[in-house]
Amino acid sequence: MGTATVGELRDESILALRRGRGIAADWSPWWRPLLAYTAVTKPKTVILLVFTSFVGMLVASADHASPFAPAMVLLGIVAITAGTAGCNAVTCYLDRDIDAIMNRTMRRPLPSGWIHPPERALWYGLALLGIALLLSGGRNAWALAFMLLGILDNVVVYSLWSKRRSSWNIVLGSLSGGMPLAFGWAWIAGSPSLTMVLMAALVVLWTPTHIWSLALRYRDDYARARVPMLPVVKEEKTALRCMVSTSVLMVPFSLALLFVQPTLGLTYFGIALSLGVCLLALNVWLWLRPSADRAWAVFKFSSPYLAVIFLAMMIGVTVG
Repeated sequence: MGTATVGELRDESILALRRGRGIAADWSPWWRPLLAYTAVTKPKTVILLVFTSFVGMLVASADHASPFAPAMVLLGIVAITAGTAGCNAVTCYLDRDIDAIMNRTMRRPLPSGWIHPPERALWYGLALLGIALLLSGGRNAWALAFMLLGILDNVVVYSLWSKRRSSWNIVLGSLSGGMPLAFGWAWIAGSPSLTMVLMAALVVLWTPTHIWSLALRYRDDYARARVPMLPVVKEEKTALRCMVSTSVLMVPFSLALLFVQPTLGLTYFGIALSLGVCLLALNVWLWLRPSADRAWAVFKFSSPYLAVIFLAMMIGVTVG
């Protein structure tokens, strides 16, 4: 499929959506642009990553016996929100052609025409990234470094380079998922630590199972858009073995946190162990009996996994 074909399909998809939903720019209510510019940042993803960053700040504060200054924490949340939202807006601009082809994404603001011209989303994202880098640099060098690394991995390594070229794209891009946590830690502590590395590693290890299970459910979508996700271009069993492998690693990594951060306590231990074993069991089940429905079950279970694990950390360190 050439670039021209992708562009034609995108334009046809936009026209079809507008005809089917009766969309006309002149009829849009005043709040439509607000919703569109919110949606282009993928708010669910932003909320999850900002939450991991906040927990990183909380644990760093307990680890360093530092005061948990609300004003400083709020400023850090503004910075990481701008960073994650900005990355998502820029990548939505970069992916607008394949988003228009895939059934799962064709109703996003750019392919559906709610933000036009699409360059507005690009400038919006770049402005948010500028705010994030400015605030990070004003705090300390490590916060700036982790913010910059996350942006480069997400936008350049994943979206611009590997997403359309490599079946290991999500592995190469998963580093950016751990950077909000690292940023939150550095925002409070001023330097990295083993605890920070283990916490960030949980996000990185969680990403392949979460994304590849989705790709297994929507293989035809990714194939039509020519996005070489591992489950699409390799044998299904290869992707499933990789999902099982990362799930196996998540259990010891999550429990190892207790050795370096004992204040997490028994509540965290129980939740991390039970959720980790369940996710591993689901991946083994999918590996032994692969199907789109079972892949969807793994995806649905993995969706709240990270939020619950980090909520357990927050409860443990607060009580501790």
